Amino acid sequence: MAAYNPKSLIAEEFISDEEIRETLAYAEKNKNNIELIDELLEKARPKKVGNGYHCAGLTHREASVLLACEIPEKIEEMYKVAEEIKLAFYGNRIVLFAPLYLSNYCVNGCLYCPYHLKNKHIARKKLTQEEIRAEVIALQDMGHKRLALETGEDPVNCPIEYVLESIKTIYGVHHKNGDIRRVNVNIAATTVENYRKLKEVGIGTYILFQETYHKESYETLHPTGPKHDYAYHTEAMDRAMEGGIDDVGLGVLFGLDKYRYEFAGLLMHAEHLEAVHGVGPHTISVPRLKKADDIDPTQFDNGISDDIFEHIVACIRIAVPYTGMIISTRESEEVRTKVLRLGISQTSGASRTSVGGYTETNRPHDSEQFDVSDQRTVDEVVSWLMDNGQIPSFCTACYREGRTGDRFMSLCKNGQILNCCQPNALMTLAEYLEDYASPETKKKGYELIERELLKIPNPKTQSIARENIEAIRSSNRRDFRF
Repeated sequence: MAAYNPKSLIAEEFISDEEIRETLAYAEKNKNNIELIDELLEKARPKKVGNGYHCAGLTHREASVLLACEIPEKIEEMYKVAEEIKLAFYGNRIVLFAPLYLSNYCVNGCLYCPYHLKNKHIARKKLTQEEIRAEVIALQDMGHKRLALETGEDPVNCPIEYVLESIKTIYGVHHKNGDIRRVNVNIAATTVENYRKLKEVGIGTYILFQETYHKESYETLHPTGPKHDYAYHTEAMDRAMEGGIDDVGLGVLFGLDKYRYEFAGLLMHAEHLEAVHGVGPHTISVPRLKKADDIDPTQFDNGISDDIFEHIVACIRIAVPYTGMIISTRESEEVRTKVLRLGISQTSGASRTSVGGYTETNRPHDSEQFDVSDQRTVDEVVSWLMDNGQIPSFCTACYREGRTGDRFMSLCKNGQILNCCQPNALMTLAEYLEDYASPETKKKGYELIERELLKIPNPKTQSIARENIEAIRSSNRRDFRF
């Protein structure tokens, strides 16, 4: 059995089954150790340093103790600490994005995904470049500025050249005041050379869900196709970073295996990236297994309740304070409302998980990857976020100003990212209000902007932001950024 080594580039050494099992045993032993839990919460709390904050974060073993804890008042305290951390480093901003499905052709046999090769009744589709332009225009007409590009794995029907051409097409669509300013990419594990090509065409974050860190379960759930190779998949982020992509996004599909095992593995992967590359994951996603064509989630016996899901979100935020956290429209409005305060910094809006879905008047179901629980419009999501005390943000400034990878993390860790992010969020919200919002949302939005402008501590920054917002309203100018 391989020894645990977070600096190793071998999957079974930086995600060590033995280390995870020892961690889970330690957590179970100490799950109601109030003295230890109090120490860990005190260690995790954000500490004021100069104009910013510092957070120590927690190791996978420490955080696993918090996740195992069953004491209601301590769990509630965890939620408060998670909220403190989120506000300290990301403020009350929630960045909006949408997934764009290019193709659902796939050669893999994943047992939990309707794209699997043996599913012969799902409608297989692949967008042409003209169809991509139409989808992008539909997304721009909603107000979206940031997309997550999704495809199945099929080297014949969806080669890397198609993905690269599609990214160029997306960035090339300028419709009215609309532009897609950041394209994140969620495609199958690939080579260093292909990651370099993605970097060259302006990829934002490279996202790859591990699905499960339990190797035996992983191989069982991926019986056929290139995704069956656990090591190649798990080591993909190292190849991506070697290829020059410095913003990578992790995630597991909760419900495939035991959630405490997945939680420990996820945090070990984050620690590995920090140990080897000096920068942890730019984002962590927390999807749960959902119903889809040819897939019944009740066939899997590791589903988690909403309460456990909230506990997981809070503990990830406490353990990895500087990462962005993403929740998708897999989750209902009720669940998304509960976890907003626990550390979420990005959410999707008006998502369609079918290929070509945004240009259809009625939501198509024949090529969906999973059921979308939250089917509200972008305007409804924007209004809901504001009702929950959040600033809906369409900002992509850091990416376009070169504040990625360790440059973004150093600003975030010093608590300085708020000096850029707060005004950028307000200016992009003003763009949305002018170009896409309903009258009710527009009124509510400008009231929020006025309140939030007053919270910007630097008088000069506040003044410039106010002037820029006035220019957005009066002169149709766009794309201001700090």
